[in-house]
Amino acid sequence: MKHEQMIGSLKNPMILSLIGLSLAVLLFPLFADQYYTYLMLTFFPYGIILLGFNLLFGYTGLLSFGHALFVALGAYTAAFLMSKFSIMYMEVLILASILISAFVAALIGILCVRYVKVYFAMLTLAFAELFYSFLLKSYYITGGDEGMSVLRPYLVGFNLSEAPKMQFLSGSYYYYAFVVLAIALFIMWRIVSSPFGLCLKSIRENPDKAKYLGIDIIRYKWYSFIIASVYGAVGGALLAPIIGHVDIGLAYWTQSGTIVFMALLGGFGNLLGPLLGSLVYIYLLDAVMSITQYWRIIFGGILAFIVIAAPAGLVGIIELLVQKLRNIKGATA
Repeated sequence: MKHEQMIGSLKNPMILSLIGLSLAVLLFPLFADQYYTYLMLTFFPYGIILLGFNLLFGYTGLLSFGHALFVALGAYTAAFLMSKFSIMYMEVLILASILISAFVAALIGILCVRYVKVYFAMLTLAFAELFYSFLLKSYYITGGDEGMSVLRPYLVGFNLSEAPKMQFLSGSYYYYAFVVLAIALFIMWRIVSSPFGLCLKSIRENPDKAKYLGIDIIRYKWYSFIIASVYGAVGGALLAPIIGHVDIGLAYWTQSGTIVFMALLGGFGNLLGPLLGSLVYIYLLDAVMSITQYWRIIFGGILAFIVIAAPAGLVGIIELLVQKLRNIKGATA
C-alpha cells in the first residue's frame, strides 16, 4: 500500500516539476558561467528566508516589516563567531544562528503576536530599526557602519580555503547551500502539512472561529513567529560567506521590503510561490539594473501590477494558465 502511494505521489505534476527543477539547479554550474551561478547561489539563502516569511505571512496572516532583523542577526552571528572566536565550521555557525534567533524571536514575538494587521507590522518594523541602531552604534562589536568581514567557513569539517573564491562559491558552497535549502524546504513542507499548519491556516482565515474551536491563537502565532525567524537567521548565516562582508544594510527596512516584494511576486500562501518569487526577483533585478539606473520605478510598476491585477503572484498566473489548457484539452477531447 505504501509502495503504491509512493508511486502515486511521484506522478503528481507538482512533485515531478520540483524534481525536474532540482536537477536543473544541480546541473546549472556545469552550463552557466560563474556570474550567473553566483546569482543562483544567492537564491538559496533567500529561498530559506522566504520559506520562513511565507509561514508567517502566507499561512498565519501576519505581515512583518521587520523580518530583515533576523536575516542580519544570522549573518552577524556567523561573522562574529568566525572573526572573534575563530569558529569556522558552517554547521556550528548555522546552529548558533538558530539558537540565538529563536531566543530573540521568543522575546520579541511574545509581545508582537498579541497585535494584528498594521500594529503587528509596525511593531516588527520598530524592533528591526532598534536592532539597526544597535548595529550602527556598537562599533567595537559589529564594526558599525563599516560592518564585518566574513571568512571562508569549513564545510562538513573540510577546510577549502586554498581554492579560489569563485571556484569555492560556484562549487562546494553552491551544493552545500542547495542541500541546506532542500532540508529547509522538506521541514517546511512537513510543518505546513501537519495539524499545526492547518491550525495556522484556520487562524489566518477566521481567528474567532479558530479560537472557538479551542486553538490557542496567541501561542500558535508565537510558534509561527519563532520558526519564521529561525529560517530568516539560517538564510542570513548562509548568505554571509556569499557576500563576504556583512553590514547594517542587511537590517535596514528596505531589506524587509525586498522580502515582502519577493513573497508578493511569487505568490504567498503557496509553499513554492515565494521560492519562485525570490528566484525571479534576483535575475530580474540583475537584468533591469544592467539596462537602467531607474530600476526602482520599474519594480514599483511591477509591484502595483501584482497587487491590482495578479494578487496570487506568479504561481497564481501559472495555475490559471494550466487550468485554461486543461479546459481547452477537455473541450477538444
